Amino acid sequence: MPVYSMTAYASAQQELAAGTPNASSNASSNALTPSSQALQLGLEIRSVNSRFLDLTFKLPEDLRTFEPALRELITSQLKRGKVEVRGSIERASAADMPEPSVKQLQRLSSIQDMVTAWLPKAAPLSVAEVIRLASAEATQNNASALPAQTETAKPVLALAKKVLKDLLSARAREGARLTEMLVDRLVKLRELAAQAEPLVPQLVAQQQQRFLTKWHEALSMANGSIESAQDRALSEATAFAIRIDVAEEISRLNSHLDELQSLLQTGGELGKRLDFLIQELHREANTLGSKSAALELTRISVDMKVLIEQMREQVQNIE
Repeated sequence: MPVYSMTAYASAQQELAAGTPNASSNASSNALTPSSQALQLGLEIRSVNSRFLDLTFKLPEDLRTFEPALRELITSQLKRGKVEVRGSIERASAADMPEPSVKQLQRLSSIQDMVTAWLPKAAPLSVAEVIRLASAEATQNNASALPAQTETAKPVLALAKKVLKDLLSARAREGARLTEMLVDRLVKLRELAAQAEPLVPQLVAQQQQRFLTKWHEALSMANGSIESAQDRALSEATAFAIRIDVAEEISRLNSHLDELQSLLQTGGELGKRLDFLIQELHREANTLGSKSAALELTRISVDMKVLIEQMREQVQNIE
């Protein structure tokens, strides 16, 4: 099962045949958008990381009625992420720019004459403004140019399924890249743990030798019994060995790494479990650093925390 990233984007367009205008509407005969002109239906879905599934829809009025169906479709496929769905309906070709009708131009000219009669300093209408005002009138009749809702539902949902499929593919590709990066960091963490493991016995042996040397020096000057001096030396050596022993931390760290690797191989919805294991890895690396009795162990602990932090940043993007 693949590992999915929560960061992805997909979009698609589809031509939608226009419907028949309302014959009872006089304005539609002057509308800028002919009823025979095809419309372009567009849909895009983008997602980023989030703790939960957070859906946002930005749809034009003509597509607002499809929001429940789109929500149901998306929630059946996505479990986490901040998801934004955008829809649009436009003319199929920019070359089909409509021309204002004669009646519209006469009406705009009449309105302009009336305005300038009262406001002589008012600027005359430009060509762009004439087209915009005429287009606004046509926009009011766009609903009549669209197919019936029952006819539109099928292409809208079909397009949504295609975009959602592309989004899942993009999330899977990004998830594969994240998995590769995480596995690389796992290998490096194992190498650091292997470097740290033999250091502790060496440090204990060195410290024991120091204690023995000091013990022999103390015997030559001690007024007390040999047994009490020996007991004290052994007690201090034992306390030191316990204080710097990180075998348990390394064992737990390797166990967490095994679990992480197993989860990445299994795939599925594992983002939250990975996040928890990253926290545990960070705790073990911190403990390793706090118990450090040598510069080499301190370096290993710091290198581990750098790798774990890199993993934590990427795990935030996994579903």
